[in-house]
Amino acid sequence: MNLYDLFVKPYENYSAVQILLEATGTVFGILSVYFSIKKNIWVYPTGIISTLIYVYILFNFGLLGDCMINVYYTAMSIYGWILWSKNSKDHIHVDVSWATRRERMFAGFLFVLSMALVTLIYYYKPYIDNHFSMDGANLGLYHLDWANWLDVITTSIFLVGMWLMARQRIENWIFWIIGDFICIPMMIFKELGITSVQYLVFTIMAILGYLNWKKSLKEKNIQ
Repeated sequence: MNLYDLFVKPYENYSAVQILLEATGTVFGILSVYFSIKKNIWVYPTGIISTLIYVYILFNFGLLGDCMINVYYTAMSIYGWILWSKNSKDHIHVDVSWATRRERMFAGFLFVLSMALVTLIYYYKPYIDNHFSMDGANLGLYHLDWANWLDVITTSIFLVGMWLMARQRIENWIFWIIGDFICIPMMIFKELGITSVQYLVFTIMAILGYLNWKKSLKEKNIQ
C-alpha cells in the first residue's frame, strides 16, 4: 500500500465539511500542544475547540474510547484552565513539578478504572450502534478489532496524561508520548490520514515538551 492509498484515497469519499472539520481539529490540537510546551494557559481554549471537533469525528468512526476521552478532555480543560489561572502569577504561565507518590498512585488507579469503563462501553457498543435498542443487538466484545483494543489502552493513557497536565506535573508528557505514538497506526487503519500525521507531530512535540518542562524545573531549582 502506497502513501496515496494511506493518506489521500480515503478522503475521496469524504465531504468537504468532514475534511475541513478534521483539518481544523488538527490545527487547533497542534496549537494546544504548542502552548502546553510553553506552559501557556492558551493550551486550554485551543484544546477545547479541537476536542469538541474530535468528539463528533471519532463518534462517527466508531472509536468510542477516543470519543469519550475527548469529552473528558473538554471537561478537564475547563478544570485545568481554572487551576492554571489560580496558580499563575501572570495568569498565562505556570510553574511545573514532578508528581508526588500519592499522585502517582492515584494516576495508576485512574488508568485501571478507565480501562474497565471503556471496555464496558465497548461491550454495549452493539446496543449503542442499534440506536439504543436491544432488538437484534448481541452484547459482547466479539466485534472489536485490534484498533478498538488499542483505543481502550490509549484512552486510559490519555486520561491520566490530561489529569497530570492539569496538575502541572512533568510526568504528563510521558503518557502523551506513549499514547500519541500508539495512535499513529490506529488512525491510519481507521482511514484518518490527517489525524495520523497529527499524532506523529504530537509525539515529537511531546518529547520536546518533556525536555522543556524538565529544563524549566531544573532552572527554577538553581535560582
